[in-house]
Amino acid sequence: MARQRKKSDLPTKVCPVCQRPFTWRKKWEKCWDEVKYCSDRCRRRRAQSESK
Repeated sequence: MARQRKKSDLPTKVCPVCQRPFTWRKKWEKCWDEVKYCSDRCRRRRAQSESK
């Protein structure tokens, strides 16, 4: 069995909408480089603010 990582050892990014740091998730394993927003809510808010 593989050793588990500590949450503090995982990579992080800062969301451009809410300016909060967010941590790598298993579901983002293959697309971490393309992930820009911490949540769907921030992704939608970014799209709304650009269209105004």
